[in-house]
Amino acid sequence: MSFLSKLFRWERGRQKSGYDKMLLCGATWPITFDLYLLKFPLGSEIAPHTDKVDSGQHYRLNIVLKNADEGGVFSCENAIFQTRRIKLFRPDNSEHQVSKIKKGSRYLLSIGWVRKPNTDQPSPVKKP
Repeated sequence: MSFLSKLFRWERGRQKSGYDKMLLCGATWPITFDLYLLKFPLGSEIAPHTDKVDSGQHYRLNIVLKNADEGGVFSCENAIFQTRRIKLFRPDNSEHQVSKIKKGSRYLLSIGWVRKPNTDQPSPVKKP
């Protein structure tokens, strides 16, 4: 599927766990990155996992726009920086998860990039 055909359209998240994602923007130059709006409806959750990359370091910055009324708690083994609404972490080497949404829904902006080893050029990011 091409970049433009994904832009501003809801699709299922990678983990097939009930969340949806919408690509808002992305680029391949000068820095390869993606920006998604993620929607976690009632009943969705993400099991503990890591997001492996072929090479480099995968970074993700999640900004919580709306917390669920109950559940939907993000957990990460080794977050780089974390507050109630801001989560910066390495999804390639830190196991992370989101607990089941029991009441309400959760929305966040998710910005991701992969930094290649020993270069200034990031490589394509694996989608959330």
